[in-house]
Amino acid sequence: MRRRSLVALLTVLFGSGAAGGCSSVASRAANSTVPTPGASEVPSGTPTLASPASPASTPPVAVRATVTDGLASPWGLVVLPDGDFLVSERDTAKILRIAAKGGGKTETGTVPGVVPGGEGGLLGLALSPGYATDHLVYAYVSTAEDNRIVRFPYDPTRPAGQQLGDVSVLLTGIPRGHRHNGGRIAFGPDGLLYAGTGDSSNSALSQDKGSLGGKILRLAPDGTPAPGNPFPGSPVYSYGHRNVQGLTWDPQGRLWASEFGQDNWDELNLIRAGGNYGWPVVEGVGGRPEFTDPVAEWRTSEASPSGIAYAQGAVWMAALRGTRLWRVPLDGEHLASAPQEFFDGAYGRLRTVVADRDGTLLVLTDNTDGSGEPKPGDDRLLRLAISRR
Repeated sequence: MRRRSLVALLTVLFGSGAAGGCSSVASRAANSTVPTPGASEVPSGTPTLASPASPASTPPVAVRATVTDGLASPWGLVVLPDGDFLVSERDTAKILRIAAKGGGKTETGTVPGVVPGGEGGLLGLALSPGYATDHLVYAYVSTAEDNRIVRFPYDPTRPAGQQLGDVSVLLTGIPRGHRHNGGRIAFGPDGLLYAGTGDSSNSALSQDKGSLGGKILRLAPDGTPAPGNPFPGSPVYSYGHRNVQGLTWDPQGRLWASEFGQDNWDELNLIRAGGNYGWPVVEGVGGRPEFTDPVAEWRTSEASPSGIAYAQGAVWMAALRGTRLWRVPLDGEHLASAPQEFFDGAYGRLRTVVADRDGTLLVLTDNTDGSGEPKPGDDRLLRLAISRR
């Protein structure tokens, strides 16, 4: 691992000379991440990147405030037009409204039909592009038979616990398993709905374009396949994924996605329509022309990534098993420098990260999901101040 880190550092500092496209075996090391903690956290002998313009004593991210605590296995997070938040709780199937000022919690209601278990339950949330007038909320949910995408109106003027309207089912048949259910949904700059799905522990589904498992889906707001999708009549936008739980767009409209690996490599991928990302044939950088290689990869112990967000020239990635936040600086479609890690172990498992309108980041911890070690006050919604380096 030390040799791999040194190769990655040399590549970042002096350049690999490789052109775009699929990576060679040598570029696997170039794409590997190298932790660069603050100076006070650096173990003896650990290499770090020099950054004269941004001293290590002034990191580009810091916790500004704990917005609220006492959440139960939170998963999805959206920012309402007035600045408050909606948070989904995976195992209770409840959606809570969190006040941006003071952090007060209001139960909006329980999404019907949700059957939690394993990694399934009430997962991602998204607001309709026309939310200001239609007040529609979208959710990715697990039922007894499958995972599906639903929507419902939200009326905060109704009594607490009764604010969610009738549910409309938009898409069914996404494979469900005890693990690998995907769950992230988000509207892109094109006004279309994207969903990251998992292989439900049946890896063969990822290469099967007739299955919705192990895919990124692209839908019209009514749940039908989006016009212009690469496979006519299908919601499939990209395939060969293992378990996608992070979706975000950069200012140029490029789609980025985080993906859980199995035993070796987690991934950050630049998503292209019709792309095959290799699972289960390859994990991480494969260097095979028929597959699209990740832009960055991590050992699964350092990441196990869930939500991602773009802000200040970088993708920010929440890590579950890795219990840290990764900053991935980008230069167009490539890494600008080695990714940096923050908060290693300080807040436990990190599930979701969202860029707020004021330039801060919002991060949900997830230590109460049965895989973490909850501390008093878990789980939390944190607000982070960030800057560009």
